[in-house]
Amino acid sequence: MSADRDELMRLVRELPDEQIPQALSDMRKHLHPVDAHPWPPAFFASAPGDGISIAERADDLLREGLRRHDC
Repeated sequence: MSADRDELMRLVRELPDEQIPQALSDMRKHLHPVDAHPWPPAFFASAPGDGISIAERADDLLREGLRRHDC
């Protein structure tokens, strides 16, 4: 644990109970909600079909994609 995190934990323990709601509110403003990036991403399963035909052709699709990006 870093020294900054240790200090933060110490300060939280010393915080008077009546100030905890405001401190929580302030802290939450600095955090990114977990739901901001749902799993799986939208591009998962974006191709039509059951995925089996794409899996069977994976080598061909990769080869074709690599040819398009050759410099």
